[in-house]
Amino acid sequence: MKWVVCRILIVVVVGLCFEQTTTAADDDLRFWLENMIWHHRYSMDEMTSATGLSRQEIERAVEKFNVRPENAPKRKPTDPLLVLPYPGGRHPRIGFLEGAIRPMRGTKFSVFLTCPNTGYIVVDLPEAIWSNLGLTFLAHTHIPTIWDHKGQALKNIDWTRKADAVLEHQRTLPNGIAFGARVAPQRDVVEMELWIKNGTDAPLSKLRSQICIMLKGAPDFNAQTKDNKILSGNLAAVRSRDGRRWILIAWDRGQSWANPQVPCLHSDPHFPDCEAGGRVSARGRIMFYEGDHAQEEIERLTKTENRRDQP
Repeated sequence: MKWVVCRILIVVVVGLCFEQTTTAADDDLRFWLENMIWHHRYSMDEMTSATGLSRQEIERAVEKFNVRPENAPKRKPTDPLLVLPYPGGRHPRIGFLEGAIRPMRGTKFSVFLTCPNTGYIVVDLPEAIWSNLGLTFLAHTHIPTIWDHKGQALKNIDWTRKADAVLEHQRTLPNGIAFGARVAPQRDVVEMELWIKNGTDAPLSKLRSQICIMLKGAPDFNAQTKDNKILSGNLAAVRSRDGRRWILIAWDRGQSWANPQVPCLHSDPHFPDCEAGGRVSARGRIMFYEGDHAQEEIERLTKTENRRDQP
């Protein structure tokens, strides 16, 4: 499987001997190695797939920066949730792979679960954007977009890493429509924003987005069934195999659903109509619960999130 990526690690070494990379390039290369080895625990084959580098180039980089599974830093209980750009090279779905060919990594980030060795979820923000023009953006190949019909390929744009572990990205489509996202991890919740700006000369209507939480990387939550999920209004939740831990997602003006084949959760926001030159946005959050009163907590959160959902 080939990923539609910028191939950052290739860019930083093009035309240079490995020992001659700049400090900025060194920092970027080190970041992706730490990301893949310490946190996502990639195999060598997955790292070569994600980066386009050869096995020998990766081995030299690992030796240079001394990035090994055993020297990963220990996290403190008071640290915010660990959120990282998803490196690509490993498909984030278990099933329905024909519905996500050549997934674009630049819209995806991982949220690591707080219990040791329990894995991570991958969030596609956004997976898709629809408008009165049709399917305006899709972060993989499946249903043709308006750009596929025109023979225009969209290149990957990676997340920008900001202070306090915040991630941001934005892109402008060929017709002037722009969109972007912001992800801000806190100690017990991940706050998200998605915005759309109308750079065309006509109003946009029927604006909605798909925001996908893929569960493959979290073994306690990735059963391919509907039986471990609750969908209520704009809130979607999935429980662990032992029934005591829950992952929840909710978006303003969201519609919840799930696909057990993937498996994934959705809370997909709808946006108001956007005049030419205008901007619309929605906010979402990923939450976690552990305890013996999950149903009461989910009912409370459902009421809270539905109130947030009101204009």
